[in-house]
Amino acid sequence: MESLPTTSKPERRPRSKPLHASKPSILLAFLSCLAWLYVAGRLWQDAENRKLLSTLLQKNASQRPVILSVEDKLQVLGCKDLERRIVEVEMDLTLAKSQGYLKNQLRQSGSSSNPGRKLLAVIGVYTGFGSRLRRNVFRGSWMPKGDALKKLEERGVIIRFVIGRSANRGDSLDRNIDKENHSTKDFLILEGHEEADEELPKKAKFFFSTAVQNWDAEFYVKVDDHIDLDLEGLIGLLEHRRGQDGTYVGCMKSGDVIAEEGKQWYEPEWWKFGDEKSYFRHASGALIILSKNLAQYININSASLKTYAHDDISVGSWMIGLQATHIDDNRLCCSSIRQGECASILLSWYLTRCVPWFNRPIITEGGSLSGHAANFSELTQFFYHSLMCLSSSSSRADTGESRHVY
Repeated sequence: MESLPTTSKPERRPRSKPLHASKPSILLAFLSCLAWLYVAGRLWQDAENRKLLSTLLQKNASQRPVILSVEDKLQVLGCKDLERRIVEVEMDLTLAKSQGYLKNQLRQSGSSSNPGRKLLAVIGVYTGFGSRLRRNVFRGSWMPKGDALKKLEERGVIIRFVIGRSANRGDSLDRNIDKENHSTKDFLILEGHEEADEELPKKAKFFFSTAVQNWDAEFYVKVDDHIDLDLEGLIGLLEHRRGQDGTYVGCMKSGDVIAEEGKQWYEPEWWKFGDEKSYFRHASGALIILSKNLAQYININSASLKTYAHDDISVGSWMIGLQATHIDDNRLCCSSIRQGECASILLSWYLTRCVPWFNRPIITEGGSLSGHAANFSELTQFFYHSLMCLSSSSSRADTGESRHVY
């Protein structure tokens, strides 16, 4: 049987795609390779970092962490070296002062105030920024002014109001003092001292040091601004003791150390005064007299002298370790009525003037007028002073009479 003839279609060859159609695929493959390499590299890098951190943790696991103390931090910052240099400079300055560094300056200042004669005394009256009315009262009572002040300096007595500088240097407080001093010329401005209640103990160091550097005198006297002083009587007392070295004169007293924080006259370093908590004998802060050599000692060693909470205690502590003669003069004690509040200050400030050349106050302890004060001008001045005290909110009771009764 014959097979039927068949026809078969010829096989078609696949057509090759054009070259431009495969380029996107190649590009995608290339980008995929790059992404794979990037991811693999990051994973490898992270693995290396983890391995390094693990090694460091293993090494430090047995070691305690280093804690820097305050001293170490100061050492790193260079503060310790700076502190050491400051101490060295202070020691050099102390040595220079002890070797007579100030002798020429003292001769010049002394000769300019009173040529050919040593001054008798430099009297510094403590004052504050808010005490202008009180200063004016003093200038109108026992403290001379103008030409009378110059004549007193010719006699060898220098009187100055003593004040520091404001915490904000150059403010209205400083400008007012400079303006008043330009008019009256009766201020001793302590440039290195900040005038503040908490800085009062340091004021004694600055006053005696500055006074010694500016004037060559037999005595240096610190006076508070709430006592009415008989100047001629004080001059007579100083004349009587002229030439006596190592004299520490005042109304000597002692008393309990206040250890309770918050109370008046609180002493932060009360534990240094022993179990009995009693102050050593010292001159009342109302009036302190130091001879020249004692004032020079304060000037030379001012950088290392310790101050306590009160200026009279501080000065007394400096005198304890010296060959100083403590002279307790009752004529320098204003009254046996001790000070505490403003009313009590009136008794010691105005009712009992410190009269060194009398053995009694102008007004007796009981309040009766003595003959010396029984005149119209004294009574007028007393009532004016009383009103001023009652209206003054800035009065300072810094003599510590209430804490030094004996």
